[in-house]
Formats: sequence, structure tokens, C-alpha cells
Amino acid sequence: MDRAQKAEFVTSLNGVFANSGVVVITHYSGLTVSEMTNLRGQMAEVGASFKVAKNRLAKLAVDGTPCTAIADLFTGPTAIAYSDDPVAAPKAIAKFAKDNEKLIILGGVMGETVLDESGVKALAALPSLDEIRGKIVGIIATPATQIARVLQAPSGQLARVINAYSEKGEAA
Repeated sequence: MDRAQKAEFVTSLNGVFANSGVVVITHYSGLTVSEMTNLRGQMAEVGASFKVAKNRLAKLAVDGTPCTAIADLFTGPTAIAYSDDPVAAPKAIAKFAKDNEKLIILGGVMGETVLDESGVKALAALPSLDEIRGKIVGIIATPATQIARVLQAPSGQLARVINAYSEKGEAA
């Protein structure tokens, strides 16, 4: 990388650290190219990204962002996973790390909250925003269905009573 590319990379990473909902720091030593490609594909499916970061440049990019506290995690072969959704990146990384021992979660940051490995895994266990939205819609729709059922029940009961009287009258 020449100086201009490094400056562009630092600016790009600074934007990631400043604007992402969550950033997860990992060690990726030993992953093959196909495994990295597979991981990037899984991350893209959930709206997250995975980027290998030079430690020195990442430390420069972290300065002046809410992620300053995680600068000490940039040692060894590090990569960052990030997304706007606070659950998407941790969920995808935790799932991949569970299946592949070569990817190690070091920690991360959500807003100004620093997360250790267990914090990232706790975020991964939470439902995604789409799942939460679905549950909320279900909760909102359920009372309306029950109201319709309750309002419909008396007319159904009245029809059954009238039918019973008419059958009784025909039998007599």
C-alpha cells in the first residue's frame, strides 16, 4: 500500500468505527481463502461486513471515535466485523466461530459500550431487528383478531339458538 491508499483505508475505517451500530474484533489466523470468502458471504446475507485490518492503521482509525477503548485489541492477525444492526454482525460471527475454531472473537464495541467475548456472544443470542418487528406485529395483530372473534361469537350463538328452536318446532 502506498501512502494515499493507507490514508484512504484509515478514513474508510474511521467511518466504520464512527457510524456502525456494532464492531466486533476477531483473530482469523489459519483461515483459508475459501473460508474467508464463505464468511464474507454469510456476513453480506445479514447486512454486515468483514474486513481484514492492519493493526497500525486500525489504531489510527479508532482515534476520535466512540471505539477508542478497543484499540488494544488490535494485535496479531485481526479483522473487524461490523453492521448497522447491533445484532447482525455478532450473530453471523458467533455462528461462524462456533463451526470454525480458527476464528477467535476478541471483543467489540456497541456505541460506546465495550464488549468482551461473552458480551459479543450475548448480543448474538438476541433476536434480530426483523424478528423483533415480526413479534411486535404479531402482538399488535392478536388483540384485533380476538376482538373480531368475540364480536362474532354472540351472533353465532344466536343463530344456533334460533336453529335449535326451529328444529324443535318442526319435530313437534
